[in-house]
Amino acid sequence: MTTTAQQKEYLLKLSSVPQNGEKTEASIVGLDGDDNNAKILLLRVNGALRAVGPRCTHYGAPLVKGVLSADGRLTCPWHGACFSTADGCVENAPALDYLSSFHVEERDGAVYVRGDEAALKAGSRVPDVTVSVRSNERVVIVGGGSGALGAIEGLREKGYSGQITVVSKEEYYPIDRTKLSKALIPDLKKITWRDSDFYKAAAVDFHLGKSVKSVDFAAKKLLGENGEEWVYDKVIFATGGTPKRLPMTGFKTLGNVFTLRGMDDVNAILKALGDDGKKVVIIGSSFIGMEVGKCLSGKKNSVTIIGMDSAPLERVMGAEVGRIFQRQLEKSGVKFYLGASVDDAEPSSTDASLVGSVALKNGENIPADLVILGVGVAPATEYLKSSGVKLEADSSVRVDDHWRIQGVEDAYAIGDIATYPHNGGMVRIEHWNVAQNGGRQVGRHIANKRKPVPFTPIFWSALGAQLRYCGNTQGNDQYDDVIVTGEPDKNKWVAYYTQGERVVAVASQGADPVVMQSAELMRRGKMISKSEIKQGKSPLEVYPPATIVGA
Repeated sequence: MTTTAQQKEYLLKLSSVPQNGEKTEASIVGLDGDDNNAKILLLRVNGALRAVGPRCTHYGAPLVKGVLSADGRLTCPWHGACFSTADGCVENAPALDYLSSFHVEERDGAVYVRGDEAALKAGSRVPDVTVSVRSNERVVIVGGGSGALGAIEGLREKGYSGQITVVSKEEYYPIDRTKLSKALIPDLKKITWRDSDFYKAAAVDFHLGKSVKSVDFAAKKLLGENGEEWVYDKVIFATGGTPKRLPMTGFKTLGNVFTLRGMDDVNAILKALGDDGKKVVIIGSSFIGMEVGKCLSGKKNSVTIIGMDSAPLERVMGAEVGRIFQRQLEKSGVKFYLGASVDDAEPSSTDASLVGSVALKNGENIPADLVILGVGVAPATEYLKSSGVKLEADSSVRVDDHWRIQGVEDAYAIGDIATYPHNGGMVRIEHWNVAQNGGRQVGRHIANKRKPVPFTPIFWSALGAQLRYCGNTQGNDQYDDVIVTGEPDKNKWVAYYTQGERVVAVASQGADPVVMQSAELMRRGKMISKSEIKQGKSPLEVYPPATIVGA
């Protein structure tokens, strides 16, 4: 709970006091003389009244519209960040900062909150990760993305006092990589999650622009590309994915053919775009391709997306839902070539060193000033190939339910490179939110041997309208039917992916917080069935209980 020496008591203005399982926003009377702008979120859990900041610390979503469960978890309605209402601490990504939490009291028919003015106005707080390193134990994190940040925060938030070293091939601290494909933001300051002062306080030793060449698990040693050595007691591999390229000659030799993974890619694409409208061809109709297409449409550019499937995102979302996204982007001017196979990239007639068009195997030729490849990523595990660890067929690493690499001691893998247990099967999910949650789980396990708590995979995407998605359709969770409710033509719909009677995934647009409610019900084994959905029942009718399946 937030406490300072300057705390004062304030009356709350609200229409009604929340009952058990309910939440409401209240105005703070007398704070800065304004009864309307300063808000607090009141909620009641198991009979206890609690008060926390009203906005998610990720993107500012109103938490009054979020999901409250019987164990006191509060889930953001937009992107699935979870907070403890007891103290405001983060329980799940993508939020990093905590909610402020305050003493609240019912008295004489009124409700009062106690706190200092700054904390009440802010509604959030940066975790205090300041540490005095007291242990000689060394954790080395290989990779500098979302998973690495989750591991750092999980370690320090849970009191780990050993040394933390990060070895990252990137030249910058962990960034919000989603803003690259969704907005092509070139300003590093705008997308860097934590600054150098934060990492200094957390006593994290970053080795930027460095890559690991090989691993000696017996000696617990990492060898760098330039002869560096890092010795560890625990190691966390979070190296993410390497964008795939097409093998045809033109895509390998011509200029203005790009992948999109880091800041260098964004800057190169923006340079090629210039100020004039360009003919942009995007190869790949999954999330990266669709997000970049949406970003570049309507900006004087002519955008064409080429995909092998019959509908965008078909492999994950199914053809029916994929065509919803197709219609949305077509309204923004994006053109699609679907069910198409690429033959090669052809040179420009004015500069033979640059791409000028993309040739399809059916004989069509699509003009292009630049090409962006969104054809997937491969797990970045080259450094493990000579380590003795058996890699999966897709070059990922198999881990147990604690994210520990099977067959070696004191080594973990998270994010795009990890194939992990889920619902009785093994899955690999390429999303930075899953990576960050995995990092937090590993950090907590190393810090205090805390058993990882199962979480439902959640992701989102900025397409024609904001997509929300939870669950999984791989491995044991492959779906055999999709039930779409609502009004897809108005961007207000929910899609339930089912396997028999079981709902394995849920997607939506314009229907918050159905997906986040479903995510909480799934992890608690209380999700409604296919039959109930067909009868008109909504997940919002079920209050998520306290018990978590597998916890």
